[in-house]
Amino acid sequence: MREVDVKEIIAGVRQICMDANLFLPGDVKEALEKGGTEEESPQGREVFERLIENYKISENEKTPLCQDCGLAVIFVELGQEVHITGGDFAEAIHEGVRQGYKDGYLRKSAVWDPVFERKNTGDNTPAVIWTDIVAGEKIKITVAPKGGGSENMSGLRMLTPAQGAKGVKDFVVNTVDMAGSNPCPPIVVGVGLGGTAEKCMYLAKKALLRTLNTPNPHEKLAKLEKEILEEINKLGIGPQGFGGRITALAVHIEAFPCHIASMPCAVNIQCHSARHKEIVI
Repeated sequence: MREVDVKEIIAGVRQICMDANLFLPGDVKEALEKGGTEEESPQGREVFERLIENYKISENEKTPLCQDCGLAVIFVELGQEVHITGGDFAEAIHEGVRQGYKDGYLRKSAVWDPVFERKNTGDNTPAVIWTDIVAGEKIKITVAPKGGGSENMSGLRMLTPAQGAKGVKDFVVNTVDMAGSNPCPPIVVGVGLGGTAEKCMYLAKKALLRTLNTPNPHEKLAKLEKEILEEINKLGIGPQGFGGRITALAVHIEAFPCHIASMPCAVNIQCHSARHKEIVI
């Protein structure tokens, strides 16, 4: 049994909250640069130029990639041979988020009451924490700041099995079409298939963490990802909604077994600032 003090968790989460908001992952930078060369619309190419300029400024001047520094969504893979000492595990993550958003001068976007008073919590907590217990004696923590503009374009449809792959494709493409420019394209589209309603939504969000354009290992799902991406990029929404052929950088599908009478399908969209950062403790 390996012991990990909560102080190490707090320090690690603090740092990756700041890093995720300041440094765009390499695969996303490559996709933006590739998009800038492939986009046919003059306005679209100019948008790509501005997006590339933006992430370079963020890196050099240590300023947030976007004014919306997102709600802190945390994915944890907690080794079953780890013993947490010195305090509560979840509170350690919240404290790391609290410190990271304060010390990094990141915008705080969480409100206590979702309906009535909507008073800001002041420190971007509580974070949304998803924890999987896995084999081993390590802790993998990934922070994915999720902006409101893209999150608001999420969708869930309890499809019937008879609707099949066509039903999935139609729902995903229509969801992106209805979203238009709201999620700040070029976007990354996460798709969840199967499970229950809540599991499906979780899968769609987790799909956004995959390295861009790494196909699903399941051949038929990889083919469906490619087909959906092609259809999305025929919509003409384009970078930032100004028109063009590149509305999405990637479509990633994650699937899970489901009930014989169900075929849940969820969509979670990420903006061009597809931010996430991980540590292993």
